[in-house]
Amino acid sequence: MFKVSFMFIGLKKLKKVTFSVLMMLAECSCSLGQDLMVSPGYHRNGDIIIGGIVAMTNLQPTMPFSFTDPPMLTQYKDLVPVNYYNFLAFVSAVEQINNLELLPNLTLGFHLYCPGNNPLLVFRAAMNIFSQIDTAIVNYNCKTSGTLAAISEGLSAEESSQIYNMQSIYHYPQITYASQNPFKSDVNFPYLYQTIPNIVKISAGIEMLLEHFSWNWVGIVAPDDDSSLGFVQLLKEGIEFNGGCVEFIEIFSRSNALLEKKIQKINETIYKSSTNVIVGYCSTEDVWMVFQMLQFIFMPGKVWIVISNTDFPLSYSMKHRYKNNTLLFTAAKKRILSFLYFIREVNPIIFPNDTIIKAWWNGLCDSRCPEIIRKSCSIDEDFYYLHVCDKTQLANSYNIYNAVYALAHALKDMFFFSSGNTIMWDGDRQRLSDYLPWKTPPQSRCSQSCSPGHRKLPIEGKPVCCYDCIPCSDGEISNQTDMDNCMRCPEDQWPNEKRDVCVPKIISFLSHEEPLGIVFIFISLFFFLINAVILGIFIKYRDTPIVRSNNRNLSYILLVSLILCFVCSLIFIGHPEEVICIFRQTAFGISFSISLSSVLAKTITVVMAFQSTKLGSKLRKWMGPRVSYSIILSCSLLQVFICLVWLGTAPPFPYHNIHSEIGTIFIECNEGSAIAFYCVLGYLGFLAGISFIVAFLARNLPDSFNEAKHITFSMLVFCSVWVSFIPTYLSTRGKYMVAVEIFAILASSSGILGCIFIPKCYIILFKPHRNNCPGVKS
Repeated sequence: MFKVSFMFIGLKKLKKVTFSVLMMLAECSCSLGQDLMVSPGYHRNGDIIIGGIVAMTNLQPTMPFSFTDPPMLTQYKDLVPVNYYNFLAFVSAVEQINNLELLPNLTLGFHLYCPGNNPLLVFRAAMNIFSQIDTAIVNYNCKTSGTLAAISEGLSAEESSQIYNMQSIYHYPQITYASQNPFKSDVNFPYLYQTIPNIVKISAGIEMLLEHFSWNWVGIVAPDDDSSLGFVQLLKEGIEFNGGCVEFIEIFSRSNALLEKKIQKINETIYKSSTNVIVGYCSTEDVWMVFQMLQFIFMPGKVWIVISNTDFPLSYSMKHRYKNNTLLFTAAKKRILSFLYFIREVNPIIFPNDTIIKAWWNGLCDSRCPEIIRKSCSIDEDFYYLHVCDKTQLANSYNIYNAVYALAHALKDMFFFSSGNTIMWDGDRQRLSDYLPWKTPPQSRCSQSCSPGHRKLPIEGKPVCCYDCIPCSDGEISNQTDMDNCMRCPEDQWPNEKRDVCVPKIISFLSHEEPLGIVFIFISLFFFLINAVILGIFIKYRDTPIVRSNNRNLSYILLVSLILCFVCSLIFIGHPEEVICIFRQTAFGISFSISLSSVLAKTITVVMAFQSTKLGSKLRKWMGPRVSYSIILSCSLLQVFICLVWLGTAPPFPYHNIHSEIGTIFIECNEGSAIAFYCVLGYLGFLAGISFIVAFLARNLPDSFNEAKHITFSMLVFCSVWVSFIPTYLSTRGKYMVAVEIFAILASSSGILGCIFIPKCYIILFKPHRNNCPGVKS
């Protein structure tokens, strides 16, 4: 809650105040004639006189000025009773200062006028104060006793400026407690002192209030005087600096001829506007005149923030009640006990000749007190009931009280050379929520707030606080409301589902614990055991014709190389590390080259064996194991050479793939050199292709050499698997790419094992009668 601190002078317990001054002045009550003669003032003699202009009545012209006849002035229907506090506060402060002997050996007096809100009468009252009589005589002081020290007034900014222009000629200090003008600096207005909150601080308070409720879409209504226009400009700049926008600014003239039409236009503007918050900067007179005409003051959903120099009820008619949609920014107030004691003694019994006191009493009692207490509000009752009913309506009186005391302390410093210490009052700070009339505060925004995870997108052709909310892009977050831009997460993190927090990315690789890894381990071990069993069978039945006829040594080499193939598939499962990445690709390439070299050697052996049976064939001398071993060794060494070149130039390495899938980091082995990797695969394909062609050509050999058919089918399976592997491998990422390679290794290895060795094992185990020379030949 915005709060302004004023100078407050602590008071001792007040003795009984003498009201002779009021009794003496009651005969000249504040009544107005029909000409320009201002009403008789209130006087109290003293060594030092304070001039005062306070508002107790409200007047307005009944017809436009003709500049040929004196303007006729008419009072409003009713006196504003609570404004009588203004007068009482002034008198009470002077009496208290004299009783406390704040100014020893000096008596403080006053010359007080209540001219209403008409500029002509205000100006005339000021001239009367300078002359110190009720008939102004320019440049002449009619009294020989008492020195005029200063003028205290609660006028509008324009009226205050006009009074200053006149009294500054005589160098009288002027203290204003009801208007604030940002252009009245100490340099340009050295005799003007303002005891109300500075508009810079008021603007800052409004900005804090708007920010508290997230209201960034407001309208502004103000009169067309310098003070109001300066405040509007200051507030607009502050709102825009804090990211808000002003939908409209409506300035109205105080001219009666234009006011009604302008208010009608303001009504239409606010009715059509989308803002729910309107800031009104109004003087006392503006509150009185404008709020009677504004229909939207009671419009549901619209919130008024009123900045007024005085408390709202003090200048607002008793017949009109503002609703819970109005927030008032005004000077902070505090109960002044001495003033409460003072007004408690004021009633029509004590001052029977003062008609204003009687009207004040009746008006306050009728409009402020509950019906059960109102019955007791007769003139012979104690003022206590009235005090209970109306004890909070003293804000402007508090300003007047402080202004008089500030002047008294200045006089004390001047006469008695005070040390200059300043006493500051800072009231108890209350929470803003203690005063809010809503369970759910209303909203006033051009666009709804962008929640975390979204950013603002300005709408073309509209103010900056009108925008659309769009989600943050992939990899970006916004962790605050109404962010202009999203923030990109680090490479190892990713936004959560709401895109308001960066969370670590999921680490993904084909591990031993996940189901897919377990399945591949099981399949690899299964074929490893089958391969070992087949090797054991061949070793056990090594001397049988079916094993010997198929070159058993080549069969042993082929079975061992297939075992290596099944084992090397296990290396692809688990967390990729540098050694594993290097070893698993080379182990795969070399073990498969040995297997295919063995198949090629068996195929060539079969062909050479058939050709050597022909008469005169020179292939007989090549029919030995050295040829087969040479083929296996030479073909395998060539693959070893390719792998060494690969490892020497660009070896495989662990790689964190952060781009393949959103929110996931794939830890995989990068081949290092794609050319070398595909050279290894290409060489294996070359060996498989040669073996397939040779076996296919030898498929029609006699039955005694029918292994060529089995080799043909095994190479057909091998080639089919690896041809389909390449596009599948290139289209997958992460652990599924590794799974594709493992599947290709297991499928091609099991294809060779099943096509070549399963038929032989079947004969060995289930058809032993065919495992002899006649059986083999048949």
